[in-house]
Amino acid sequence: MSHAPLPELQAVQRIIELGAGRLESRVVCQVDLPGGASYPVHVITLGNPSLEVPAVGYFGGVHGLERIGSGVVIAYLQSLVMRLQWDSALHRQLESVRLVFMPLVNPGGMALGTRANPHGVDLMRNAPVQAQESVPFLVGGQRISAGLPWYRGPRNGAMEIENQAVCDVVNTELLNRDFSLSVDCHSGFGSSDRIWFPFAYKREPIAHLAEMHALKNIFVQSNSHHRYIIEPQSAQYLTHGDLWDHLYLKSCEQAQGVFLPLTLEMGSWLWVKKNPRQLFSRHGIFNPLIEHRQQRVLRQHQLLLDFLSRAACGHQLWLPGSDARVQQHGQALQHWY
Repeated sequence: MSHAPLPELQAVQRIIELGAGRLESRVVCQVDLPGGASYPVHVITLGNPSLEVPAVGYFGGVHGLERIGSGVVIAYLQSLVMRLQWDSALHRQLESVRLVFMPLVNPGGMALGTRANPHGVDLMRNAPVQAQESVPFLVGGQRISAGLPWYRGPRNGAMEIENQAVCDVVNTELLNRDFSLSVDCHSGFGSSDRIWFPFAYKREPIAHLAEMHALKNIFVQSNSHHRYIIEPQSAQYLTHGDLWDHLYLKSCEQAQGVFLPLTLEMGSWLWVKKNPRQLFSRHGIFNPLIEHRQQRVLRQHQLLLDFLSRAACGHQLWLPGSDARVQQHGQALQHWY
């Protein structure tokens, strides 16, 4: 069985060619499909490789149906590579930060047109994290069958190869620094764009709640007309096996620095409301199908991705000190919990 080339994968490979000499890239794993087809998972890095500088990770395409998530990450990466040809300010910024991109984590699922990977496993339900309270039926993760959505994988099994690749990249590029951020771009929840942070497996706040609240404050202060809802994922629902819960807990175990993982959840219901015919397309439920609407979505989230790189560069200016941290923590509890 042959599979057509993935436009997103072709776009990533073109960017690697265009950025030759200005970026580093490597293939972290190969994903095999039934019939013999195989797709690489690329990681691309820009900026200062020193562990003394902060880092930001940009991830997309974890769910194969949510192509717009990959599109947002690829658009930002391409913008950076093009700007490197003339933007001296960007060159100076990259001396103070490491940018890490995995734009297409689940190429097998994207080629097959499925949310899950080729094994039928939902990569965002596959980490070894068990929810502390009841979760929504199926949606919160299930082990009934790979033929049903939100399958977690076999009990006590190793994480899927795509998740192992993400974990390896996060461990080597992000968690060994004093400060790092990440954003994982998804679509499909509600009619509003949301920025989620851990936890998804329990309702208690994360250890770095004060730092997350400080990050939210500088974003709101700098972007007064933004339309994001910023909240813990547990404010909406709990799940088993959340990959970013797993990696955040790992960072806390290492106690080496501050790691703040975010998930951009683009509200696809608004696209369906404006174009109800999309309901009859599996891809239309998760992606804007009309060209001008897709271009608008790709544009509107570039500000957020660029903000994160700048926030990482200046983290020492806005991270709360010991006294301010108590105040920020209290404000965050009042605001979110």
